[in-house]
Amino acid sequence: MTDKSIFRLFTKSCSIILLLSVFINSCSFTLGQTPANKLVKVKEIIPDIEIELKYATAENFTKQILYPTNTCFLAFGALVNLKLVQDSLRNLQFHNGMNYAGGLGLKIWDGYRPRSVQYRMWDIVPDPRYVADPNIGSSHNRGGAVDLTIIDFSTKKELDMPTVFDFFGVEAQHEYMEHPLHVIVNRELLKNLMTNVGGFSIYAEEWWHYKYPPSDNFPLLDFQPK
Repeated sequence: MTDKSIFRLFTKSCSIILLLSVFINSCSFTLGQTPANKLVKVKEIIPDIEIELKYATAENFTKQILYPTNTCFLAFGALVNLKLVQDSLRNLQFHNGMNYAGGLGLKIWDGYRPRSVQYRMWDIVPDPRYVADPNIGSSHNRGGAVDLTIIDFSTKKELDMPTVFDFFGVEAQHEYMEHPLHVIVNRELLKNLMTNVGGFSIYAEEWWHYKYPPSDNFPLLDFQPK
């Protein structure tokens, strides 16, 4: 398949996504009067999402287990928007020249992060490009940031993306283009869904990191999930 053919397929996928987002937003999606900044278990709102918290394992840049549980929390407002992205992916059965009979889906690598963990990370890598200064705080500490990727929902296999999670280098940047074309198309699918359907903003250094913009005004927290 030529590069032009793949980009035409990608454009078709984007058109389907936009139609899905209009449909989803037109549905009555009422989840009560929960405050947007309230921490909620992700699975309570999006039960079909995959969660693999990297900091509940040693498979992260610290090489340490920082979370006592794989239970993921996010601010309620971020979760409502993330559900729109998950629902769009679940209905997308053709992407990048491939058929996905069960649709696609999201896998979360990190969500809400206690501020005390932020201090531990900063002690290891005090570089604000990759770890937010805990004195200022991270969007993760507010429940407003999520690190994630796309999976084949049927097999749970991750789609090819530019780098592994927690990769510190230019290859993880959104504007880095020296990847195979199918990898760039996958990265752009995630970006387009998260920004255009979910209303999240990107972080230029990390293709996997997205922020719910209203969370800038949420309080910094040190709630310890169990």
